[in-house]
Amino acid sequence: MVGMTNLRNFLTELGFDNVKSLLQSGNLVFGSRSRFGAELERYLEMEAAKRLALEIDIYARTVEEWKSVVRQNPFRKEAERDPGHLVVLFLKNAPAAKDGRGTGRNWNTVLKLDVIAKAGSMRLTPVAQRRRI
Repeated sequence: MVGMTNLRNFLTELGFDNVKSLLQSGNLVFGSRSRFGAELERYLEMEAAKRLALEIDIYARTVEEWKSVVRQNPFRKEAERDPGHLVVLFLKNAPAAKDGRGTGRNWNTVLKLDVIAKAGSMRLTPVAQRRRI
């Protein structure tokens, strides 16, 4: 396991801006000027393996994508009543029977990351240990 300070330092050393984390959740928010989407995810996964000996899946989303998740929540009443039990799943690709890789975040975490992202960073990156579900 790698601490959040080490993960923040890892991204800073790679040249990313405004690196912030949310508690000990594995969630990071940062600015990126050169890599985006799947290219950014692959780059971070390769560097995490090389520099931190971590075999993990990384799910990077833009601030706009994150805002869209919050805005398009179809379970608004449930989110207000019990946000700790509403879970959002982030996937690498559209779901397929043979590859069920993804990571989930409860609504409290989604909203906290939304606040951090609105403060000026450009990418939200949930990190999840690699395992097939």
